[in-house]
Amino acid sequence: MIIAIDGPAGAGKSTVAKLVARKLGFTYLDTGAMYRALTVEALNKKADLNNEEELVALGKNSKIEVVPQKDGTLNIFLNGMDVTTRIRENDVTKSVSFIARAPRVRAIMVELQRAFSKNHNIVVEGRDIGTVVFPNAEKKFYLDADFKERAKRRIKELKETKPDTNEQEITQDLEYRDNQDLNRKVAPLKKAGDAVCIDTTPLNIEQVVDKILSYIK
Repeated sequence: MIIAIDGPAGAGKSTVAKLVARKLGFTYLDTGAMYRALTVEALNKKADLNNEEELVALGKNSKIEVVPQKDGTLNIFLNGMDVTTRIRENDVTKSVSFIARAPRVRAIMVELQRAFSKNHNIVVEGRDIGTVVFPNAEKKFYLDADFKERAKRRIKELKETKPDTNEQEITQDLEYRDNQDLNRKVAPLKKAGDAVCIDTTPLNIEQVVDKILSYIK
């Protein structure tokens, strides 16, 4: 079974998806982590992020592994190295949109994601899960929240690991990512026609999870 959760950055997708997966006994799949892992490789190799041929070659020659943990989290490995923490760093966040917007790179990632789903019941979140990656998912949800709330959540999340996080920089970055996600030519952020839309602005995490579970049960 596949449960798809889409939405913009800061809407609560990752946290909600992990909890829903845990409550159902499913595996959580963070597709964005795969793109981030390839971004790490591109940065390591000092690749031209505007050169799709170069990025495709990296995608074909990189081994990206998603390893579920007993606590419901995921560890991400790039060519045998654990990059779970590295993929969340700011330089990766700023560069991942270059990887995500390349059509042939996305095709490689989608193959990996679909292959993973064949062996697991999954809760999967991203930007185009219900529209492109898994259009036949049994359940689809679209989480959203107003911009100020999403920025506040993102700042709080980053400050847990980096207390000196620049709030203005993070807010500007979120605005930039919104623009990139909504306006890219390939698989833009969009709500699937059969997705349940949930405004998470006034809700806490537990309330969002309960709402999603009520539709699934």
